[in-house]
Amino acid sequence: MHTPRRIPFAPSGRILPASRRIRLAAAAVAGVLALTPLAACGGSSGSGSSTSLTMWTFKQSHVAALKNAAAEFKKQTGISVDVQAYGPDDAYTTKVQAAAKTHDLPDVLEVHSDGEDFALGATGIVRDLSKDVGSDWSGLYQKGVQISGTVTPAHYKESVPSDSKSHGVKEGQRFSVPLTSGTFGIVMGNKKTLAAAGITKPPASYEEWLADLKATTSKDPKNGGVSLGLKVKATGLTWALQPLAFAELGKEKFQALWGKDASADFSSPDGQKVLADYAKMQPYWMPGTQTLDIDTADQAFAQGKSAWDIGGTFTLAFLQQNGMNPDDVMAFGFPGPQGGTVPKPALAPLALTGLAVSSTSAHPDNALKWMKFLAQPGVASKFAKDATEVPSTELGANAASVMGATLADMTQAFVGTPENTYDPNVADFRPPGYDQDSMAEILADLTPLKQKGVAATGKDMAKLNGNFWATADK
Repeated sequence: MHTPRRIPFAPSGRILPASRRIRLAAAAVAGVLALTPLAACGGSSGSGSSTSLTMWTFKQSHVAALKNAAAEFKKQTGISVDVQAYGPDDAYTTKVQAAAKTHDLPDVLEVHSDGEDFALGATGIVRDLSKDVGSDWSGLYQKGVQISGTVTPAHYKESVPSDSKSHGVKEGQRFSVPLTSGTFGIVMGNKKTLAAAGITKPPASYEEWLADLKATTSKDPKNGGVSLGLKVKATGLTWALQPLAFAELGKEKFQALWGKDASADFSSPDGQKVLADYAKMQPYWMPGTQTLDIDTADQAFAQGKSAWDIGGTFTLAFLQQNGMNPDDVMAFGFPGPQGGTVPKPALAPLALTGLAVSSTSAHPDNALKWMKFLAQPGVASKFAKDATEVPSTELGANAASVMGATLADMTQAFVGTPENTYDPNVADFRPPGYDQDSMAEILADLTPLKQKGVAATGKDMAKLNGNFWATADK
């Protein structure tokens, strides 16, 4: 994690949850830019004397916050920053493609972290920042995202195949620094609708949440269900099933679902139990949710067409853009089963968007100053408030007062120990070549489509997973 607004991730490509569209965007950029090797055309390597920078973003919700930061930056440094937004994602990709061809890129690009930044770095579109970002800079960020944008050994391994979108990067290179962070697997409820059904506090367990779902749909059969952008089928797998499975089974057995051992995969008793629990949501999906993408599912929630919504920390700003008061939202991490191995699971944060310097910038030193300025706690606090987003900068004890109650409630999902935290950044237990989209297609047949039962779904998921391992072992 995920779509223009969701980034989430995937160490196995680092472009997971929400994001088949992100992956396609990166692929499109890489495909076109492969024909335009910008690293060779150069651009100035000096700081230049200009006191003006240009920055592009695909996040409309970031524009006002970035412009406010730019005004303060100019006061302090004399350097102006012209912030321009191009969206949605496909429009942004087209803009970057066209600018790459004409060598007319901005100084700074906002990018999808640990995926799109690598694709742009591999084609020479953005600079290697590894020698520019020291510990004094990276130490400003939350621990979980301090090295975001860096080609780790795992990322490098994924880049080796010639068809990899990041093919050509080198271990240790860094192509971005984090701007926003967060997680997915956040459940949101409309406080007013919930109160009408007698619900005034977050559920303590998955079973309790199912009871709450039953209460809201009984109160309002048409608008009392839960929305999720299940047209992007990977959302059901990555934003709901996987957190549920981790809580149910614990880390080792959860990872074993994707292992080679048939006695522990999705066709096993453990796998069947997880799928059976997930299928219990079937009666409560918002009518037609399987036809909605992520944005339209969130819009449905903001418009009162569903009582609940599954998304991430990044969802709140979009809900606000669509007329919903953040104070009207009850938010909590996807709850674990009462009898699960991890009944109170936490969700690890991951970098969502980052900042990169284009290789053609004539003023890279000033661009770096701007990016480091945005990482300062005081600046990041103001950005968080203005954008209704979780910044990657560590805000410490002031986080709750800065971000507002609802967003702070979401970040409480980050609080946990290594043993009880579901970390979507870790995916090395899955087979090489694993494709979440094809796995998610099978899961969707169980729910919401209800075309197959638990046993058949588990068998098909296990078979597909086995095929990935078999292909990798050849």
